[in-house]
Amino acid sequence: MVSSFHIKKRLKKRWKTWRRTIWTVGACTIVALMAWLGLPLSDQMEELMTNEPLAMETLSLWQESASEEMPEWLLDLEKEDRTRIVHFTKIYTCGEESSVLGIMTPQEITTLIKQHPTWEGRLGAGGDVWIDERVTGLSDICKDNGYIGLDKDGNLTLFEGPPKKEKVIRTFFQMDVEMMESALPADVIKQLQQGIRIQDVEEYNSVLSTFSDFAIEPSERVMQQEDRP
Repeated sequence: MVSSFHIKKRLKKRWKTWRRTIWTVGACTIVALMAWLGLPLSDQMEELMTNEPLAMETLSLWQESASEEMPEWLLDLEKEDRTRIVHFTKIYTCGEESSVLGIMTPQEITTLIKQHPTWEGRLGAGGDVWIDERVTGLSDICKDNGYIGLDKDGNLTLFEGPPKKEKVIRTFFQMDVEMMESALPADVIKQLQQGIRIQDVEEYNSVLSTFSDFAIEPSERVMQQEDRP
């Protein structure tokens, strides 16, 4: 028959294990939440974490994991610890919209990126930070006045307004104009020259898909350039 002393001893040992596990999970949850929000650890929390062997090991593993997940350019920002001008660009399926978010500290930039995990960032050569957000849809310019047509060099191009105004938004690829003119009806060629109005994403993708069959491959472009006098 097991004595009450041994039962108490077992329960006490089991309780220590449970308490340790509960404490560690709770502490790590708090630390993870603070890191996700970009908040620094308080002195009391750091002291508490480092005074507990298991917590210290857990914190070390978490910090190592968090460091690996952070993009290299963010780590470079924290090393220099100076404010940066932050540029923000929304890259739509058709068109772009750019703005300046302001001057931010490395901590503010890190918090911003963590709050928007789908955003892509980079550190520019001049020291500014450039952040991109990719959006499925049309920018306001494309909605209001977007046309796809040919530029003077035979490139399939996105224009603001009809091609004759030459307000280029984006150049896609160079076209084999001779092949296109021999394969497509004259009214389609005329429409492309005048500019095809883009009104939604489906139409945008359809136009690109149709004329991509007449795109000159990069290697073919090089050969044509070499043949020129």
